[in-house]
Amino acid sequence: MKTLLRKGIENLTPYPPGKPIEELERESGLVGSIKLASNENPLGPSPKAIMAIKENLDNMHRYPDSSCYYLRQKLAEKFGLPMSKIIVGNGSDEIIGLVVYTFVSPDEEVILPVPTFLLYEKVVEGFGGKIVPVPLSNFHIDLPAILKAVSSKTKIIFINNPNNPTGKALKNEEISHFLNSLPSDVIVVLDEAYIEFTTDPKISSVVELLESYPLLVVLRTFSKAYGLAGLRIGYGFASERIIDGMNLVRQPFNANYLAQVGALAALDDDEFVKKTLNLIRDGLEFLYSQLDRIGIECLTTQTNFVLIKTPIGAEKTYRRMLREGVIVRSMESFGLKDYIRVNVGLPEENKRLIETLEKILS
Repeated sequence: MKTLLRKGIENLTPYPPGKPIEELERESGLVGSIKLASNENPLGPSPKAIMAIKENLDNMHRYPDSSCYYLRQKLAEKFGLPMSKIIVGNGSDEIIGLVVYTFVSPDEEVILPVPTFLLYEKVVEGFGGKIVPVPLSNFHIDLPAILKAVSSKTKIIFINNPNNPTGKALKNEEISHFLNSLPSDVIVVLDEAYIEFTTDPKISSVVELLESYPLLVVLRTFSKAYGLAGLRIGYGFASERIIDGMNLVRQPFNANYLAQVGALAALDDDEFVKKTLNLIRDGLEFLYSQLDRIGIECLTTQTNFVLIKTPIGAEKTYRRMLREGVIVRSMESFGLKDYIRVNVGLPEENKRLIETLEKILS
């Protein structure tokens, strides 16, 4: 009898998303819960995006622009690139899938630093590629070790910079040297989902390296700094050769109409982004000081989230926090059994997080 599932699918583990507030309150009867588990923007969505979406609700019966022409045009102006080097997706998650689906053949190798964003592994294994994991070094991506792992079968290297879940980031100089040390036939996907939050002047987007490394793919998202996670809209930069390849397999109308409208308006909302970054930086300083006060270790971060070491373990901390109406993210699925990940919230949410941690650990 034929097996129902395609070979390799049966061994996949579903991606574990952060628990929604609605689900927690429905199951527990709690009210007034807060969610600090999914690295969302605590200020909500860009006000300019909200206004633009409201003004365009009457057009929802129309199919969206399959080419995302106006959004790509605006991104081209913002980043100084031709439109032909830009692709838009249903979140950057879709573009991750497009890269793998377009370029990875069965049994070709994809190198991942671990732990990192779990979706990379899930997508690669789902398409039949072979994962080559390279452990982090003291929570940092180990570029020399990745170089040593490159073989004749290596097709893609995924690098999340800054890295989720550690919050650590590579400097531009390190990335440039790494790219120059690679064989010329290896694709590097540099996922910059959190790049807007970096504070180190030596860490920034590496879009300018596209010209000198033709197999570089840079991914970005509107989910974090712009607060449009619910719209699922992301974008990527690459050579025309790479973009043309992905467009061969990209589904038509993959970025919905309202997502395009919202993203287009959000790109003009510099005031909102500035307000978001200030809130995150102030919140991190508060969390650093309060965690130090109560004797809890955490990692300094270049993102909008912080990795916290808990003395009672990740899962126990997660469950106890849930009972108090505070949703955090257990890092057990990332292989970090003693850590939780918490995104910066509003000041009152950050305060409640600390108070709840003190309560459950006492």
